[in-house]
Amino acid sequence: MPDYLDDLRLAHVLADAADAATTDRFKALDLKVETKPDMTPVSEADKAAEELIRGQLQRARPRDAVLGEEYGVEGTGPRRWVIDPIDGTKNYVRGVPVWATLISLMEAGEGGFQPVVGVVSAPALGRRWWAAKGHGAFTGRSLTKASRLDVSRVNKLADASFAYSSLSGWEAQGRLDGFLDLTREVWRTRAYGDFWPYMMVAEGSIDMCAEPELSLWDMAATAIIVTEAGGTFTGLDARPGPHSGNAAASNGLLHDELLGYLNQRY
Repeated sequence: MPDYLDDLRLAHVLADAADAATTDRFKALDLKVETKPDMTPVSEADKAAEELIRGQLQRARPRDAVLGEEYGVEGTGPRRWVIDPIDGTKNYVRGVPVWATLISLMEAGEGGFQPVVGVVSAPALGRRWWAAKGHGAFTGRSLTKASRLDVSRVNKLADASFAYSSLSGWEAQGRLDGFLDLTREVWRTRAYGDFWPYMMVAEGSIDMCAEPELSLWDMAATAIIVTEAGGTFTGLDARPGPHSGNAAASNGLLHDELLGYLNQRY
């Protein structure tokens, strides 16, 4: 089996370049922000970071395909890099430091493309998380200064911490009643949102999280990090991986109960 470590090292180089570009424009008074057709914001920093990553991939991995949030898919083949240049753009444009660049390599296999490398870099938080298939998940300043990630061992909802993004999406899907029932059963809830709760599941500081509507670039990197940390990452339909258009992540011990509540009366 390929070890993917060269690809992981490249992903770190890409993240370093993106961090420099996004940090430079964070809180800039002249930052240009547009509204996309889906009514979500995109800043000049989103576009610049994705262009930067695509340019470096073209030089380093010219045979690989690339899928990014801002510029779509380019190329074909069994290997595809998936990029979210700024996950948390709404935070970014308002000066909230909870945003990150998400970079993943996916490979074709049984059941379609699956993530084999993931890097989540949040420079304004001073944090980075990463994983490669079969090598575990880590967090730290660099590949050589890192600590291994392990999910929690909490096995009762009454002791569990649950994170989510907002209420509106659950209501729109008719899942709000089950969602609210779940929040009444757990020890603690917090609306961290975006990439962060998945990374906290991976490092064991919370026990489960879920979102009702996501794109592949929101999930590819987080999915491999959660699973390599020993956790479980599925869609709300229980399908493993980042392909369901939504996500549920947990330490694995609570996953069936998490899905049970979120699909209750749905």
